[in-house]
Amino acid sequence: MMVGSLYLEQLSDADLGLLASAADARDDVGRDPARLEALIDSPATFRQLFSTPGRDPLLRGTPFLIFAVLIHRVVRDLSQASFVEEWVGPRQRVPVFDTAGLKDFGADPLRRFFLVQLLASYTNVASGSMLVKTSRGWRRRRFSELDPMRLIELAELVPEPERPSVYRRLGDLSLFLTGIFPDYAAERLVAERERRGLERALGPADREQAEGRDGIWLLEQLGRRAYRIARHGADREAPMAGVLADVSQNFAVARRVLNFLTDRYLYPTRHQWFGTD
Repeated sequence: MMVGSLYLEQLSDADLGLLASAADARDDVGRDPARLEALIDSPATFRQLFSTPGRDPLLRGTPFLIFAVLIHRVVRDLSQASFVEEWVGPRQRVPVFDTAGLKDFGADPLRRFFLVQLLASYTNVASGSMLVKTSRGWRRRRFSELDPMRLIELAELVPEPERPSVYRRLGDLSLFLTGIFPDYAAERLVAERERRGLERALGPADREQAEGRDGIWLLEQLGRRAYRIARHGADREAPMAGVLADVSQNFAVARRVLNFLTDRYLYPTRHQWFGTD
């Protein structure tokens, strides 16, 4: 499947109309999926969405289109960057001149699509409760897609065929928090009472190294393991199956790409767009 077909499944008719308008195209751009990435990557599309101060781009396009344009813009920026301001701790950045890994990661169309899909999914997160049978009878357990401990608990409770999808979401959450809210993930996410639960969800080798590590390290290791489990349980022929393995192996690189995106484009609007307050 061409990656353009994956984009076409996610874009609304209004999104396609906006892309056509930005390119001054007179035909139906949805009839040619091969053109979609080029239109999303176009500087004209970026200007149409982001050039008016004070106008929220989410009023013009779906979250998927907005993040598709931003991810492509970031990849374009990285291709021209000789260094990046690297996140090394809360409110701390240092210049790093090794940008090859970031450029390589963003060069792959399926990896770009993966990041777009991940970001768009966190503009509308799920939470709720489910009934679980325990030794004391049925109990109601809450879950939230923004709480790693609740997702870990959910993965242990759902039937085995459903576990890969929960682990996929746990990997997504680990990448989202470390990429978009790194200061929060490092300092405030992992309360001491939850730390042991997160450590227990790591592999044996990582548990031995967990002492004294911050939330970023814990979530990186957790995300790598979660994606690896999700990959083993996924349909090997599915278009995104290989990307899960790539992100598991290159989790820190994917996180750095999202840190770059956050610092350059998302910082003023991220709480509003993702509704995390």
